[in-house]
Amino acid sequence: MSSKQLQAVFIQNQMIHLPVTRTRRSEMSLTIAVLGARGRLGHVVTQAAMAAGHTVLAITRDGHLPDELAGAEARRADAMKADELIVATEGADVIFNGLNPLYPDWAEMCPVLTENVIAAAKAHKAFHLFAGNVYNYGHEIPAVAGPDTPSVGSVKKGAIRIAMEARFEEAARDEGVPTTVLRAGDFYGGPGRGSWFDLVIAGSLHRHKYVWPGRSDIAHSFAYLPDLARAFVMLAERHAELPGFNVFTFSGHTITGNEMGRHLDIATGKRLRRGSLPWIALRAAGLFRPMWREVSEMSYLWFTPHALDGSKFEDFVGGFEATPVSRAVSEAVLDLKAERPKAA
Repeated sequence: MSSKQLQAVFIQNQMIHLPVTRTRRSEMSLTIAVLGARGRLGHVVTQAAMAAGHTVLAITRDGHLPDELAGAEARRADAMKADELIVATEGADVIFNGLNPLYPDWAEMCPVLTENVIAAAKAHKAFHLFAGNVYNYGHEIPAVAGPDTPSVGSVKKGAIRIAMEARFEEAARDEGVPTTVLRAGDFYGGPGRGSWFDLVIAGSLHRHKYVWPGRSDIAHSFAYLPDLARAFVMLAERHAELPGFNVFTFSGHTITGNEMGRHLDIATGKRLRRGSLPWIALRAAGLFRPMWREVSEMSYLWFTPHALDGSKFEDFVGGFEATPVSRAVSEAVLDLKAERPKAA
């Protein structure tokens, strides 16, 4: 895999295009503002919320939406400007925070985004739903992590996330801005590209090969995006029962490299070879390129077994029917095939 292909994992902000099928309708329709609605996660949450019968304020920097989000109300705001974000989120019952700057910009942008989202939620007395990740657990991440697992700032980006959540907790306690965090593992699934699965693990399937970035015998936490989007919407629908600051973890799918290889064999109907990732070369490139330096910092997650315990979330929402992992991987591969440009 070339350096150019791998870089796309971290710098592309691809959109997911899921068919909007109204499979169910909540008892009470909400107005949900989605920050970063054209981003990978924001896009799929927008569609899941519309599919559940809610009104969506889809907020992007330029106010433009793709055809797949035509059912949402497009609003424009630069999230780095509090006044614009407050105006754009007017009328929201729930603010879904899918904002995620590029790694090199985290230190500068995340504190500003944090304050601006708090200001918007406070202005409208809205519930804040934040997309968390496993970085908070640092190098000390256990084999099974849950909502009560301590946060450890041993990773730079984890320390930034810890500071963000500490500020959200303070705002919930002292400023009346309730926040719920749902942590999840690495994204995969759905049309569009931009994740480890899309551009690294499954990026070489056409050459009868898959690439596993770490040890193939240890567990790694993944979140199938169509499932994760439904989970966020379910929390939004129960927001009145979530005062203050709350943390949930999303179990998703826990998969080893060997297991992923078997799932991909079935999905492709081929016997695939396993490739590896040249971490040494990436670290060397990080001396000159900030993106590679930031990416290399997270390599430990591919060499440290970890899974997420979703029992608290599942108990709260009254059960959650996840897509079986074998089907999820197969559907993710089909989505990638559908996205591949046809030869002229």
